Amino acid sequence: MTPNGPLDGLTVVDLSRVLSGPYCTMQLADMGARVIKIEHPDRGDDTRAWGPPWVHGESSYFLSINRNKESVAIDFKAREGRALLDRLIARADILVENFRPGSLARQGLDYASLAATHPRLIYASISGFGQTGPRSHEAGYDAMVQAEGGLMSITGAPTSEPVRLGVAISDIAAGLFAVQGILLALIARGTTGRGQHVDISMFDATAALLTYQAQRTLATGAAPTRLGNRHASIAPYDTFAAADGTIVLAVGNDDQWQRFCGVAGLAAAAADPRFVTNDGRVRQYGALQPVVEAAIAGDTVDGWLARLRGAGVPAGAVRAIDAVLADAQLAAREMVASVDHPTIGALRVLGVPVKLSDTPGAVRLAPPLLGQHTAAVLERELGVSRDALEALAAAGVVKCASLRVRSTDGRRRTSQTDSERA
Repeated sequence: MTPNGPLDGLTVVDLSRVLSGPYCTMQLADMGARVIKIEHPDRGDDTRAWGPPWVHGESSYFLSINRNKESVAIDFKAREGRALLDRLIARADILVENFRPGSLARQGLDYASLAATHPRLIYASISGFGQTGPRSHEAGYDAMVQAEGGLMSITGAPTSEPVRLGVAISDIAAGLFAVQGILLALIARGTTGRGQHVDISMFDATAALLTYQAQRTLATGAAPTRLGNRHASIAPYDTFAAADGTIVLAVGNDDQWQRFCGVAGLAAAAADPRFVTNDGRVRQYGALQPVVEAAIAGDTVDGWLARLRGAGVPAGAVRAIDAVLADAQLAAREMVASVDHPTIGALRVLGVPVKLSDTPGAVRLAPPLLGQHTAAVLERELGVSRDALEALAAAGVVKCASLRVRSTDGRRRTSQTDSERA
């Protein structure tokens, strides 16, 4: 039996949607926290409508970031729905939201309002620009934050337009920092007995990712420019065209340079005083690059990788995502998992990247259908009667999903969850 994760016993009320908040709460859920995802009864999380592609009517985007969660569909703007949400919050250790600052305050669901009656509550807010400052009122969307945060200015070829990264990295980084903040607040609560407000800004998170590029600017006063795939401070550290594809060569020090020259037959370049040190190779990259390009063009990707890895020179192929997901290394690390979904059946999802020896995380539950757990939570835990639940559903205050599940013969049949059966 898989041990419980390190966050087992903690309850999270998740008011977030789209990516930054759900990515945060998925990680908490992976590590054993119970995450109750609050969704609007009519539309649910925005990403339920994002497609194609669809998998048996479910958005693949939604499926990617909502595993291990329970969906409770409540309209908390309605008086009865708000009362139910308040009862769930009273049982929670953590609340996560990513509304625009001030939105929840108008409903008395901001940190200051809730902390007065729930002093142990850890309340995490993720927003575009944070809860304070002159831009705190602005909405934050990943593409514009990548642009405003400087990432696009350093991404792309020198002659190209600025390029957005192929995943929503500003959202994802904010989610990662939110997890870090929540865990730190949990540690502090163990000492003080009190929760606190975790304030995460996508803009801050993106600026933090700039690391050495930001320090370069702080040190010199000059903003870096787009360099394509090359590195500003290491050479050769770039993509190169082989005979049948593209490789990344990542020579990180002078010893690796000499080893590369040995397997590439570049004795003259190895002895060239312009290229002996990394400083020289960076400064003289205009002269170095064609020498390396000509050498790499003379063999295949597989040929180069075998030779370079054998010599201890870091290198890799530029691969499509389907090839990555089929890699035996990911399989060995359990980074592609399978979970049983109520309408899809066996659903493959990404695994848990943080490996703990004693209390590992796990993919336990499929991403939920909208309102899949409403009845179970409200009836069994809050004591809402069946008649009251049906009245709330008829009024549109809650949604209790009927499931299409697979029978033992593999055919689909319409059924209800155990808690929805009469």
